Amino acid sequence: MSVFLYSPSTTIAPMGLSLSVWLYSRAADIPPSPPSAFKPRAVPASSPDRRSHWSSVHRSPNLLLSRCKREVTRSPAELSSDGVRAEVGVRSGLHVWEVVWSPCHRGSHAVLGVSKQDCPLQASGYNVLVGGDLQSWGWELKTNQLWHGVHPMVLDADAATLGFVVDGCFLGAAFKDLPRGVELFPAVSSVRGGANIRLRYLNGDPPALMALCGLSIQQCLRQQWQTDKLPLPPVLQQYLLPHH
Repeated sequence: MSVFLYSPSTTIAPMGLSLSVWLYSRAADIPPSPPSAFKPRAVPASSPDRRSHWSSVHRSPNLLLSRCKREVTRSPAELSSDGVRAEVGVRSGLHVWEVVWSPCHRGSHAVLGVSKQDCPLQASGYNVLVGGDLQSWGWELKTNQLWHGVHPMVLDADAATLGFVVDGCFLGAAFKDLPRGVELFPAVSSVRGGANIRLRYLNGDPPALMALCGLSIQQCLRQQWQTDKLPLPPVLQQYLLPHH
């Protein structure tokens, strides 16, 4: 599926609201698309990378942070909307993050997008936090019945646009005229107890030479378990294993 999404103003309501209505009207006529992984053309960032971390400070207390900081889980809480933003934001360049959020963990008001530093991250009742004010821009996922749970999002801070990738297809610019020169952070908000949301930074700055060499070796070996056959120190063998 390839759809061009366009929002002419950053003050418009979250584009997921209109997108969800469009999808819901077509859901009965179109078979569900099979799950498929988005494979970036460039080398993913080496792990650990702070750009793959949720913030331990800028989050609702109802969102529990894993030890690796790459996952948050919402604890059961009634009449509360809870959000979290990434630990590291960006001001320039083209950046891609992968957000893993299972459809069965979304509930109502499941939103992903980007926010400024001071975006509200908790509110009473069930509300859209990310994209609900002028501090953030988000996509409400609730009725997107045709799509799986992995959502890469593409932020071009230089062009001031935000877009999303679904089933390997870039859907175009969902938001334009984002603020330039302002630090923007990946952000999500949820109201469902038990919701588990994972963040992974895929691409942005030119990859390091070490990452390129590692990718080349992995492609030659093809099987990750063959790394122990190389005449390399254990730490380098471990580095060559894919990071998930």
